[in-house]
Parts: sequence; structure tokens; C-alpha cells
Amino acid sequence: MNFLKFNRLKSIVDSVFVPDGSGGVMQKYDSIDMRGMSPLVSAYIGDAYYNLYVRSRLLSYEQHKVNVLNRYGAQMVSAVWQSRAYEAIEPTLTDEERDIFRRGRNAHSHAPRAASFAEYHASTGFEALLGELYLSERFDRLNELCEASFQYISKEMAKKHKK
Repeated sequence: MNFLKFNRLKSIVDSVFVPDGSGGVMQKYDSIDMRGMSPLVSAYIGDAYYNLYVRSRLLSYEQHKVNVLNRYGAQMVSAVWQSRAYEAIEPTLTDEERDIFRRGRNAHSHAPRAASFAEYHASTGFEALLGELYLSERFDRLNELCEASFQYISKEMAKKHKK
């Protein structure tokens, strides 16, 4: 069974990284086509962007204790908090942004154990929205939504810890 998985992975790697004949790897695409892209690919990029955004913003509060940064960073980018952040920013979204969210939310994926299916799918939609904004280079709007999400989560986490 492991041999079959290895062969499948090897065939995927071989199809992605094609030698160019001069020791390098041939590039497959010259640009990003958002129309043909899976919402899960956008979510993959959105997840990475939001993770970096949160980690960078946390430096406003702590700059010496990496364990504190890691603990809060992991919570803030969790599916549970991302789904709540989406609910908070949803009234400010355009129809186009809501459509991007819906496509990401409805994409076939598997929920982790730490979140409900609804939370996980909502967080995937949230990440797809951020990813599409990033890939289409709408950085002002991307940062606006990330900051609003960060502020919402920060305030809610602060309330939770005061109890």
C-alpha cells in the first residue's frame, strides 16, 4: 500500500516539475487564471497569507516570547476563529466577495477534528476569499479584510480571557 502511495506521489511530482533540459525546471504557466482555478487553491494561498498577516500583527503585542506568539497565532488562524471572523466581516463584503466565499465554502474538502464541518467549510470560504484577493492583487481590500478580522478576533479573545 505504501509503495502505491509513493508511486502516485512520484507521478504527481514528475508531472509538476518537468526538467527544462538545461538543469532547471520548466515553468508551466505564465500567469494566474482565476476563472479556472479551484477555490481550494485560492484557500491554500489565503491560508498562507492570513497566517503570515496574523503572525506579523501579533508582533504589535509581543516580540520576545515565541511560545506566546505561536499559541495566539495558532488560535487566531484556526477554523473556529476564521469562521467567526467571516461572520463579523460579512456585512461589509460585496456581492462578488460573497460569491467567492460561497464557492470556497462549498468546495469538497475534509474537516479537521478541531472544528465542526460548518466552521471548517466557512473558514475555507474565508481563506478562498483572501486568496483570490491576493492572487488578483487587490491588496488594499485584502489588508482591510484581514485587519477587520484580526481586530474582531483579538477583541473576542480578550473578552474570553477576562472571564
